[in-house]
Amino acid sequence: MAISSASAGALLRHVRTGRARSRADLVALTGASRNTVSARVDQLIAANLLEEGGRGWSTGGRPPTILRFNSRAGCVLAVDLGATSVDVAVTDLSAQILATDGHRIDIAEGPVAVLAEADRLAQKVLAEAGLAPADVCAVGVGVPGPVEFSTGRPSHPPIMPGWHDYPIPSAFGRYGCPVYVDNDVNVMALGEMGIAGSMQDVLVVKVGTGIGCGVIVDGQVYRGAQGSAGDIGHIYVAQPDGRTVVCRCGNENCLEAIAGGGALLRDAVAAGMPVSTVREVVERAAHGDGQALELVRNAGRTIGTVLAALVNFFNPHRIVLTGGVAQAGVPLIAGIREAVYRRAMPLAARSLEITVSDAPDLSGRLGAALMAIEGFLAEDAVDQAVSR
Repeated sequence: MAISSASAGALLRHVRTGRARSRADLVALTGASRNTVSARVDQLIAANLLEEGGRGWSTGGRPPTILRFNSRAGCVLAVDLGATSVDVAVTDLSAQILATDGHRIDIAEGPVAVLAEADRLAQKVLAEAGLAPADVCAVGVGVPGPVEFSTGRPSHPPIMPGWHDYPIPSAFGRYGCPVYVDNDVNVMALGEMGIAGSMQDVLVVKVGTGIGCGVIVDGQVYRGAQGSAGDIGHIYVAQPDGRTVVCRCGNENCLEAIAGGGALLRDAVAAGMPVSTVREVVERAAHGDGQALELVRNAGRTIGTVLAALVNFFNPHRIVLTGGVAQAGVPLIAGIREAVYRRAMPLAARSLEITVSDAPDLSGRLGAALMAIEGFLAEDAVDQAVSR
């Protein structure tokens, strides 16, 4: 077995992920000396990140002392911004939600107003959980547009007027901690992978007001060179009838303009359906309305043609659908599966799973919490914290 780093951060990660439960386990995993491991573990205990529990099973000698990650050593704030909603949660360092609140907003109100409301909700959930701003170790924020991950600044987001290059982390300066900002679909992808994670290759596709894709490679979010990987909503889609639809980004026949939530509502109204929101179209489809079913299924087919190309290129284990339109369920996923299995190469699609998220309403907050936690407990960050 290959040995791994014996830094304090690496040892903490082994205990957090369940790979090690004692000092002896850490020695076996890292190949480091018992003295080195014990010294680092003592540092982590002094920093309140690890705690000692009872005794484990003996294999012939003295029973080992159990080590546990102290998830109560601090908390993180998780902010999930959508085109029409803001949800904020406070979690412990294991991403267990301690309190949460949210409501509808319009992202087009601009960063000052929307982020002020997010901060107000953050203070409210902290108070409900009996915590103070000083307890916050990190903040994670998901936004519905492209983000330069290294700076936390949106970059020309089509549905977020006034947000371009806005320094989102500065809105949470009162907490005096790191603030991590990413595209909402990448954040949802983290949430879908969950606490334990997975070493699989997965595409998490959000179908809502816009359409985006979180790309998971070997269990990790792949962001690309500037952080814009997975922006499938602006891939060109040819229309069989030759029609042209102008997208909000200024280009023509983007996937989002043909099959996103706004397109669904536009086509439903044009067909004479008595609806005024995308949610109403989705609800009618979920209740078996024939017109709504056909619209949603056709949107699924269009999305599926793009996903089929991604399956051929990326060969993922799974595709997980989330977002407001994904709540239409069977008709959307039936259309997507039809197109993917028809167009993808047999080998690439042979064991492919295409499913709807089990918790679409929570994945954004969970993912934002995990992003903040992983940043706060990154090996380098932990090494610096315990050495101070």
